[in-house]
Amino acid sequence: MLGRMVDKSASVTLDDVRNAQKTLSGVARVTALEGSRHLSALVGAPVHFKCENLQRTGSFKLRGAYVRIAGLSEEERAAGVVAASAGNHAQGVALAAALLGVRATVFMPVGAPLPKVAATRDYGAEVRLHGQVVDETLRAAQEYASGTGAVFIHPFDHPDVVAGQGTVGLEILEQCPEVRTVVVGVGGGGLAAGIAVAVKALRPDVRVVGVQAAGAAAYPPSLAAGRPVAVEAPATMADGIRVGRPGDVPFRIVRELVDEVRTVSEDALSRALLLCLERAKLVVEPAGASPVAALLSEPAAFEGPVVAVLSGGNVDPLLMQRILTHGMAAAGRYLSLRLRLTDSPGALALLLGVLSEVDANVLDVSHVRTDPRLGLTEAEVELHLETKGPEHCARVAQALSEAGYTVIG
Repeated sequence: MLGRMVDKSASVTLDDVRNAQKTLSGVARVTALEGSRHLSALVGAPVHFKCENLQRTGSFKLRGAYVRIAGLSEEERAAGVVAASAGNHAQGVALAAALLGVRATVFMPVGAPLPKVAATRDYGAEVRLHGQVVDETLRAAQEYASGTGAVFIHPFDHPDVVAGQGTVGLEILEQCPEVRTVVVGVGGGGLAAGIAVAVKALRPDVRVVGVQAAGAAAYPPSLAAGRPVAVEAPATMADGIRVGRPGDVPFRIVRELVDEVRTVSEDALSRALLLCLERAKLVVEPAGASPVAALLSEPAAFEGPVVAVLSGGNVDPLLMQRILTHGMAAAGRYLSLRLRLTDSPGALALLLGVLSEVDANVLDVSHVRTDPRLGLTEAEVELHLETKGPEHCARVAQALSEAGYTVIG
């Protein structure tokens, strides 16, 4: 079974969020609120990070999962719980179930990052790898629930889950009572909905702004249609908000209480992650960096003081490496180019000398002499350079041109 039937029109109230906060006392951390001097200067007002990346299990998901499981009857707890997730929800359910003494089975995609699979197992859940995408994994978990009687714990589409996530909003108001804008990433909508319930009930003057990745933005068309609309094949590096359809429960709340839902590009997400790492010394996953991406993309659009919710920090190291490279390129800090030169002794040394004079740091050189595309006396060089920004990139290109080199890609 899927647990108690949920009224999809059910609302979530401030009292629900306050009760969730009592339930989570001693379980979920009251995460830190950290100021960002760089973003504050950019926005022209104080900007703070709500560091849910430092929450237990590395994301806010523990809050909603624990409140949901804590609300089950003894009979339901005895049947166990089941969830489907590629990472954060899996770990949240695993730890919540372990703390409450409930058996948990978590279905994860076959390609789920190994650190997330290992962490979910370490928290005590039985992990079953099934399907190539989360939708296939979700179906397998629901079939398991129907066949075994385990209660399916949805990642966002349940009032208890929304109430649990709303405790982030209560903490924001307690830690930053002067806040004027709260910016939060949006996938299925559980976190944004919960925060909006808490914030709007106590401070209706505070703007709540949701942020989605442009390649997985189901909320803008859904809000325009007045009902949840599925987006086919959502694509973004931000797997934490890569959701194809808003949840029914959070959608109604977001439509009523969230002031705006914005979208950000993949380049902006990469630059945001890089900023969090370099300037704030915080490891944040792409979904968690989405509010920062929105602030970087249009800083004048946000009235301060601003609180940006860093929703999670569970990022696979290999993905982190690719994202950082992408972010450095987007910020003009990494330059790749190909050019041809005469295949003669000392030619490569002369090229590297030109780059040294403009203070470009050579990270990698690939030197090709034998290729049907090349003339008899030609060689092709591919360079990867560390640069200091867009202006420095332009100076490097100018120096190469003045030295007689033609960049071909």
